[in-house]
Amino acid sequence: MPIATTNPATGQVLKTYEAMSTEQLDDAIERTDLAYQQLLGTTVEQRAGWMNAAADLLEGDRDEIARIMTTEMGKTYVAAQAEVTKCASACRFYADRAPSFLADEPADATAVKATRAFVRYQPIGVVLAVMPWNFPLWQVIRFAAPALMAGNTGLLKHASNVPQTALLLEDVFRRAGFPEGAFTALLVGSDAVDRILSDPRVRAATLTGSERAGRSIAQSAGRELKKTVLELGGSDPFVVMPSADLDRAAEVATTARCQNNGQSCIAAKRFIVHTDVFDAFAEKFAANMAALRVGDPMDTDTDVGPLASEGGRDEVHAQVRDAVDNGATVLCGGEPPAGEGWFYPPTVVTDLTPQMRMWREEVFGPVAGLYRVSSYSEAIEVANGTAFGLGSNAWTRDPAEQERFATDLDAGNVFINGMTTSFPELPFGGVKNSGYGRELSALGMREFCNTKTVWVGDGAAASAGAGAHAE
Repeated sequence: MPIATTNPATGQVLKTYEAMSTEQLDDAIERTDLAYQQLLGTTVEQRAGWMNAAADLLEGDRDEIARIMTTEMGKTYVAAQAEVTKCASACRFYADRAPSFLADEPADATAVKATRAFVRYQPIGVVLAVMPWNFPLWQVIRFAAPALMAGNTGLLKHASNVPQTALLLEDVFRRAGFPEGAFTALLVGSDAVDRILSDPRVRAATLTGSERAGRSIAQSAGRELKKTVLELGGSDPFVVMPSADLDRAAEVATTARCQNNGQSCIAAKRFIVHTDVFDAFAEKFAANMAALRVGDPMDTDTDVGPLASEGGRDEVHAQVRDAVDNGATVLCGGEPPAGEGWFYPPTVVTDLTPQMRMWREEVFGPVAGLYRVSSYSEAIEVANGTAFGLGSNAWTRDPAEQERFATDLDAGNVFINGMTTSFPELPFGGVKNSGYGRELSALGMREFCNTKTVWVGDGAAASAGAGAHAE
């Protein structure tokens, strides 16, 4: 795939970039490793000052950054502005919280026969981040902010269709005061990732992307014995039970399915509705979806912009056609509009069966599948009946059902009576084929730390560090 900015609203190629040569790539890794050595001599307070400066730059350049994101991958300009604001908030969150997240944690010294014992969190070095195009700023910041605050440095291999966003992120951290090379954008193709991971200066990797990409990264990193965090695809269930507020559930369902033009790993995709309220919910949901305005993503009145690529739009339509050809019913949408750009209308499909692609595959566009169930047990069976386990929604005002959903939904995130989203304050990640490891919160910062045990004795001959209890 060429490294280029192509406007999804028109299909026009606006800017192209040459991939880095092998020598340029080696130089970039060397600069990032040298920056890591510099960061080792800094305090968390110094890094917090730089991170707050990065937040200031993001806020000050919000509209221009948003315009670049919209031009490169098609999200609405309003959504892009909100993404920049969220990223600035995350930078400030980690600037404020890093001192406590990284503070030594005392252990029970008496129990381990020490005068002092504690856990210390220290950086591990250069971390490679392989990031997707759908949230081109937020996906990167939620790695970069905690990693840099911990004292690591980052190499960013961004998706090839968002090169300008990648370069502006490098520029933001440089202008904020971080050492030259502390965060470096690599303009390379996916074929360079294995070589980067095999470099001994690179100590770990994080990826947000497809299951296939995750398997490839995990294989390469495993060969090199390097830590990985993987956030992969999702086919999130949105379960509606009889006690739910149907108006509110249908309203949130519409946003949850069509946020980012339907291109989100944690977008609700499979709407599992109890038969007692199925018809009422389906009517409200389809009406809401049909009312969304599809058009120019720079227009502030637009609800849904184009999909990021022509191939992505064609794949979504192929999944819908497969369902229809095998007996599914389309309640709204279902046909791409004529004209330029890679648009697809908000679509609701029902009467799905296991033989259809939509039943078993992630649909990465504004297309919702409706599933009718007759009991709580059947709802859980359908919700968990997928290889994915990233996010999940349940709508019920029954406290007992809420508690059961919190336990029974097989996912990394369970949101009850609200839309699945990511917060800096909460850990984020998946199970099963949706990946492993966690981003955000203290857990996200510590994923790329050496969690070091420190045991201090008094130096006497009867040291408890040896003898009968030695491993």
